Amino acid sequence: MNDTAPAIDEKTAVSLAKLSPFELKDALIQLARSDADRMMLNAGRGNPNFLATVPRHGFFQLGLFAMTEAERSFAYMPEGVGGFPKRDGIEERFEIFARAHKDVPGVSFLVGAVSYVRDQLGLSAGDFLYEMCEGILACNYPVPDRMLVLSEKIVGQYLRKEMIGREPFTGDFDLYAVEGGTAAMTYLFNSLRENRLLAPGDSIAIGLPIFTPYIEIPHLNDYKLVEVGLDADPEKGWQYGDKELDKLLDPKVKAFFLVNPSNPPSVKLGAANLRRLQEIVARRPDLILLTDDVYGTFADDFVSLFATCPQNTILVYSYSKYFGATGWRLGVIATHRDNVLDRAIARLPARVQKELDERYASITTDPRHLPFIDRVVADSRTVALNHTAGLSTPQQVQMVLFSLFCLMDEPDSYKKAMKRIIRRRKAALYQAAGVTLEEDENSVDYYTILDLEVLGTRLHGRKFVDWFMKNTRPQEVLFRLARDSGVVLLPGRGFGTLHPSARVSLANLNETDYVKIGTAIRTLMAEYVERFQAAGKKK
Repeated sequence: MNDTAPAIDEKTAVSLAKLSPFELKDALIQLARSDADRMMLNAGRGNPNFLATVPRHGFFQLGLFAMTEAERSFAYMPEGVGGFPKRDGIEERFEIFARAHKDVPGVSFLVGAVSYVRDQLGLSAGDFLYEMCEGILACNYPVPDRMLVLSEKIVGQYLRKEMIGREPFTGDFDLYAVEGGTAAMTYLFNSLRENRLLAPGDSIAIGLPIFTPYIEIPHLNDYKLVEVGLDADPEKGWQYGDKELDKLLDPKVKAFFLVNPSNPPSVKLGAANLRRLQEIVARRPDLILLTDDVYGTFADDFVSLFATCPQNTILVYSYSKYFGATGWRLGVIATHRDNVLDRAIARLPARVQKELDERYASITTDPRHLPFIDRVVADSRTVALNHTAGLSTPQQVQMVLFSLFCLMDEPDSYKKAMKRIIRRRKAALYQAAGVTLEEDENSVDYYTILDLEVLGTRLHGRKFVDWFMKNTRPQEVLFRLARDSGVVLLPGRGFGTLHPSARVSLANLNETDYVKIGTAIRTLMAEYVERFQAAGKKK
């Protein structure tokens, strides 16, 4: 290995710097795999290596019960034909099934879920079992298309627990079950445009750093929006200063898009930021807020912006990370029933109102009063296919079982286990890197940002950092880590950080791997220190 040679030349560095971090990842992986005798440590993508087993056992056992329901019809036919479940007597038949399989993993969870739905949520146990059986068999279209009736109520209770908590909250909200946070983003950007709530040339604020697509999508020809960056301050625990938040007072800013807890700093909005945003909304009642709260369930005492500013906020939540379910593609969009979106549509000019009436005339006799969230459903299927909209029913069933699993877990045992896993990994990483962790009540720790400027100053002093910033090319450290140690991290700048940094996912490797990553970072930085010292001697 040539210790003094940069990992990439200047031309390549400039070219690669233009890539999304998720595309740059592929080049880093290729480099990390160049040594066949070395294990690659990919802490780039945030796919967790843990998952919730109990609600999955419940899903598969529910499927077996649903099959017994289907096979009650057409039993005289030997060709493997079944029919739809029957509502009458389904609760009694489930009790017989549960007694016969009481020692099978997942069955006791289902028994508890039926009890919880009946006794705590006040819903019909028979109606619940019927919806779940028909849903898991996928024998009918999703009806209603936005979300199955009881499924929406149960998921709504889960969101109240995890996103709202003890915050005062008046009124109710609607849910649209979607194919994960990815679909939620796609559908919302599209419907905000189609309903003239955002138009080319409009300004939207982006809370930085943030999941990269929120930065990239507004620039596409589909939208051509002007981005106003609100920079979280790493020196203040990645909270937003009042000066940054006050950019939202500008009436030209139509919306504010935020990931909370943030990606990649993995820090939730503190109480001061939440209060300031409430004050801003009181002065800007027309401001649209969109909060993506996928990491909220890993936080202590999390409060969503949806809880504090419900009428102005679109909530996006995904089950992917908390339950280890990225392949299931499970997410929801939530809007308060009295919201700024519907009011803004009602104020549109008469000409635009007429155009929108024509757009949605095929799905309702009163398009003028079609709520925004139902417009999102229709737009997701180009309106004409609205009758076949909706998340697949087995996906909705698994979403419900995930929700019930947490609602029934009153001591939050699963949540405590998730927090323990990722926080031990973070401690191992920083200890191996030689950095003392600072406590922060708002830190969530699903990711961590290794800010090279901050870490370098803390470990080796400001003069070293000034030399380092001047003498390293973009992404050089990331490519050196991949080439020399097989470690794959993502660039913080791709997520909108101000300083050169690396995003480390704390979710997808084992604790010993983070020790290796920390050691590799410490070794590489020591090499740069040697070069810095050698350069000083030459002077």
